[in-house]
Amino acid sequence: MLNKIDSNQTAVGIQYAVGLSALGESSDQIRQSLTMQSQTLTASKDYILEKQVWVGAYQSALVDSVPDHLKYLDSRNLRFALTALQKIEAQVKAYTSQFETQRLAIVLGTSTSGISTNEPLIQQHFLNQSTKLIGHEKQEMGSLAKSIQSYLGWKGPAYTISTACSSSAKAMAAGQRLIHAGLADAVLVGGVDTLCKLTLNGFNSLESLSDDICRPCGFKRDGINIGEAAALFLISKETAPVMLLSAGESMDAWHISAPHPEGRGAAEAMQKALDTANLNATDIHYLNLHGTSTPQNDAMEINAVRTVFKDYDVPLSSTKHKTGHCLGAAGAIEALICHQVLLDQSWLPLHHDGVIDPDLDDQNYILTSNHSQPIQYVMSNSFAFGGSNISLIFGLSK
Repeated sequence: MLNKIDSNQTAVGIQYAVGLSALGESSDQIRQSLTMQSQTLTASKDYILEKQVWVGAYQSALVDSVPDHLKYLDSRNLRFALTALQKIEAQVKAYTSQFETQRLAIVLGTSTSGISTNEPLIQQHFLNQSTKLIGHEKQEMGSLAKSIQSYLGWKGPAYTISTACSSSAKAMAAGQRLIHAGLADAVLVGGVDTLCKLTLNGFNSLESLSDDICRPCGFKRDGINIGEAAALFLISKETAPVMLLSAGESMDAWHISAPHPEGRGAAEAMQKALDTANLNATDIHYLNLHGTSTPQNDAMEINAVRTVFKDYDVPLSSTKHKTGHCLGAAGAIEALICHQVLLDQSWLPLHHDGVIDPDLDDQNYILTSNHSQPIQYVMSNSFAFGGSNISLIFGLSK
């Protein structure tokens, strides 16, 4: 008899993976950051005038330069992407050498692209301090995937998805579809987003930034922290230790920036992911919440969890108090966390240790990281502006 992964025709193998964020970059750093109540966010006055905010900043150095043919697209976002890619580049090139370059695809998610690099130039322009033309190519959304394609010399489909906070999770689902549509043999998927003044000031104008480190589902939670991340995965039909089993997607179209209050779209996405993977809710051993720490998002997501998981107390947590909300890269870095959890089989990411909202405290929040039971299937949620929802399910191959 086939097991559930074998009978799931949508599954693709995650051959190689890398993730850079406030958690660090190595598997040991990621594990330690997520299993201890230590502080990984940093306070900064660099982004909003006369205001200190907490951000999830990547603390290590990025590559010093980009290849000459990509200099017109040079940005911190691209350097962040190349820094991540170079950590698995040798393995990726060795693995993909068996395929024609026309069969190698790239689908990435971002929301900031290269805007941070252009911000000083734009400021000078508006202050009449410069008459230089500002090249917009580096901040175009499509430049990320096209730059990485040019860097690798691949010739298959290459495009960027920008659906706010669901961008990179949708990139993973899109890559999976390319493989099963017969359009690619291997796909580099994931997401990259960098800290910039535009997004920090934008969320500040919406009064959505927390004055402290965020507390997802917490009592008196007051908003998000912004973070940055670069997370990349090479996927193919070949079995790997961890498989991307399925994606469930939905669209609320309820409000431009607010989710459906009852979490209808979120519940639909989770249920579609379960149905596509041929799983029951009780098969999920860990749920990574979107968990932004805004009053509306957390309330609607827990409503959706109640709908889908009913009487089953699925172990769950949000990791955004450790990474910040990485916007277009959020889905990818949280997928990387799920990937590491499945590989290690000994821990689950801690939820924050603050007081939980009494209206949301009926859930099985992870307060002790050590885990002795087998972890076979995990789910990760990403819910974006406009109600662009996606849930991904990952599982161990057997």
